[in-house]
Amino acid sequence: MAFTDKDPHSAGEILRVVALGIRIERRKARGKPVKALENRAERIHEKAQQREDQRGKKK
Repeated sequence: MAFTDKDPHSAGEILRVVALGIRIERRKARGKPVKALENRAERIHEKAQQREDQRGKKK
């Protein structure tokens, strides 16, 4: 279920993306690679958008 009408993400997905963002910033500060974490956050966004697109087609 979407967290808001304008956002395709559920509350859990929002929390996961925020947590990943925190981890990304910490790793950047240490000079470590962050591409894998960025890809994971992007997959969460894509999955949420696909789910919302499918929901919109049913109506």
